[in-house]
Amino acid sequence: MALELAARLRIEQRLSIEIVSLDSMTIYRRMNIGTAKPSANECLRVPHHLFDILEPWQEFCVAEYLVAAERVCREILARGGTPLFVGGTGLYLRSLLRGVFEGPPANDELRRRLESEAALNGALSLHRRLQQLDSVTAGRLHSNDLRRVVRALEVIELTGQPLSAQHREAPLSLDQRPANVFWLSPSRQWLYSRINCRVLAMLDAGWLDEARSLLAEAQPLSHTAGQALGYKELIEHLNGRCTLEAAVERIQTRTRQFAKRQHTWFRNLEECRPLPITGDESPSEVAAKFIGQVFNVA
Repeated sequence: MALELAARLRIEQRLSIEIVSLDSMTIYRRMNIGTAKPSANECLRVPHHLFDILEPWQEFCVAEYLVAAERVCREILARGGTPLFVGGTGLYLRSLLRGVFEGPPANDELRRRLESEAALNGALSLHRRLQQLDSVTAGRLHSNDLRRVVRALEVIELTGQPLSAQHREAPLSLDQRPANVFWLSPSRQWLYSRINCRVLAMLDAGWLDEARSLLAEAQPLSHTAGQALGYKELIEHLNGRCTLEAAVERIQTRTRQFAKRQHTWFRNLEECRPLPITGDESPSEVAAKFIGQVFNVA
């Protein structure tokens, strides 16, 4: 649909569209099928950005994404183009719309002390302390993600407040926020059926072999990449922890659950407007509906 929208905006509104990824997994190289990454031919039709920028063993945080997205947008605008953000990572979207809490400057002495404690008692000991002080942040960080666990504890010691409490950025005023932020809102029944079929189609396209190739790489997947929806379940199968049939069922179930959380996330962002679709429309028809909403055309 994004490609069709870009084409129609170019023809009907004389806009030079360039697509920017709003997805936390398409940033990884060689994770193509399971992230529904655009093909090489599709990227030739419309410029794409922030795809394939990391190796699968690298970590990437939302603050790093914002820096990269800002750089890309400045470059697009300098060319006279218009960025079109496409994807479903809610945290990335909220951070683009509202910014992200940067926190106090790093305190080298405090960091060295915390890192020494981890070296002496294990990284898990710091994660347990964070769990007591900021369960929300601890819940989204792996116990081995020492850099971010140390940062979270550092913020608490320096500010007296948990990191999660300081991440509740409010929306910008109406005259400052972007006006054209939409999320596609199909019926849940259609969406769940589409998810189930799409998982099977991606497996037919070689998704399992792709996961096997990732496991065979010289360096292990980062925690973030290893938790990618679908890849995690296929890797569990490849490691002998479940059958392929069980893995497929889990992927379908967890993807439906993820879609439900996305619905809630976007619905609760007041900057977002739903664009209802039936699921029977073609990409061209959905693009036309979007353009009608933005430019008030029939």
